[in-house]
Amino acid sequence: MPRAFSRPVPVDRPNLYDEITTRIITELEAGRLPWVQPWGASGIAAPLAMPKNAATGRGYSGINVLILWGAVVARSFSCQSWLTFRQALGLGGSVRKGERGTTVVFADRFVPDDERRRSRETGEDAQAIPFLKRFIVFSTDQCEGLPEDFVTAPPPVPEGLILPEVEALIRASGANVRLGGDKAFYATSLDYIQVPRPEAYFEPINWHRTALHELGHWSGAAHRLDRDLSGGFGSAKYAREELVAELCAAFTCATFGITPTVRHADYLGSWLEVLREDNRAIVRAASAASKAADDLLAFRPGADQPATAIADDEREAA
Repeated sequence: MPRAFSRPVPVDRPNLYDEITTRIITELEAGRLPWVQPWGASGIAAPLAMPKNAATGRGYSGINVLILWGAVVARSFSCQSWLTFRQALGLGGSVRKGERGTTVVFADRFVPDDERRRSRETGEDAQAIPFLKRFIVFSTDQCEGLPEDFVTAPPPVPEGLILPEVEALIRASGANVRLGGDKAFYATSLDYIQVPRPEAYFEPINWHRTALHELGHWSGAAHRLDRDLSGGFGSAKYAREELVAELCAAFTCATFGITPTVRHADYLGSWLEVLREDNRAIVRAASAASKAADDLLAFRPGADQPATAIADDEREAA
């Protein structure tokens, strides 16, 4: 009887947060940013895309994007499509014998018994504690017997194009984007974005990368996603928000087939400091970036409401 590899197993919270954060810190210390062209190193053939669940068609979000992109690089997978063990069987295929899956996480909350008692005694709301569960997914490259539609990778988008879809998104967002000057920034108090004109960039596609980064900041305004944008330059709050905007830009760029680049490589030291001090910082930043990217991508003409990939067998532990 096959082992149900995909069933989530509760784990000690600090251990899993530490494991994820240590992996990201290792990449940063080596001068690599996991969200920048994670599919292009060493001649990897995987298409430029966000990782998706092959059975449901839904995209993975938050820290799982970085985990799965990293797995594509480390193991030279040819696609960004993933399945749980049970989903592969449900599609008439199977995971090849001896294949090692990739651990991703599912966020959940629980209320301890002591907290429930305190709530009953005081009449105050019980405080739930957030934690992560882990479960296993497999690249469709690791499966056999799947229908052909589930293993055929789409062709890559040609490099160097300015995509009309990105311009349409920016217009549809209603953001006040002002062209000119030699700096890119989001003015929080006046709620506008300033970016240099497209012709000022060595490669015009970089204008879109920059604009999407600033739109990431714009999404965090109090009347939108209400993130804390109060951090001054050089502060930990500032570094955290820059990390959110950087990841948001990477996620939206990948969705449009634009290779992400680092706009703020000089923040690498402050990001490392934040991650070393808080083992949940990268998880929180990736989650916030996914929410921001989903909100921005919802402005695409004809876009469906964003949905994250949670398979039926993943929901069992929720």
